[in-house]
Amino acid sequence: MHWYLDVLKKYAVFSGRARRQEYWMFVLFNAVAAIILAVLDAVLGTQPVLIAIYYLAVLLPSLGVFVRRLHDTGRSGWWVLFGIVPLVGGITLLVFACLEGERSQNAYGPDPKSGYAAA
Repeated sequence: MHWYLDVLKKYAVFSGRARRQEYWMFVLFNAVAAIILAVLDAVLGTQPVLIAIYYLAVLLPSLGVFVRRLHDTGRSGWWVLFGIVPLVGGITLLVFACLEGERSQNAYGPDPKSGYAAA
C-alpha cells in the first residue's frame, strides 16, 4: 500500500526516476480500486460516475509515475506521446515499462535501487 501512497504524495512530480516495483504496484492498486469502484457504480446505478471521478483524480499521479519510469530506463518523458500511435505505441510503452532501469546514474538522477536516491 505504501507504493500507492508514495506515488500519490508525488502528485505531479515528473522529474526523477521510478523503479519497476513502484510503477507496477501503483498499477496493481489502481486496477483493484477501479474494479471496486466499477462494482460499486453498478450496485448504486451511477454507472460511470465514481470510476470517472477516480480516473480523473489519479490522472496526474499516473502520468507522473510513468514519466519517472521512462526516466529510469533512460528515455525522455515525451515518449508518453508515442502511446497515441495505435497498437504499436501501446505495446512499445508496455515494453519500456517492463524493462529494467539503468544501473547507474543517468541524466534523470541516481539509480533508485541504490538507496541513495532520495526524493
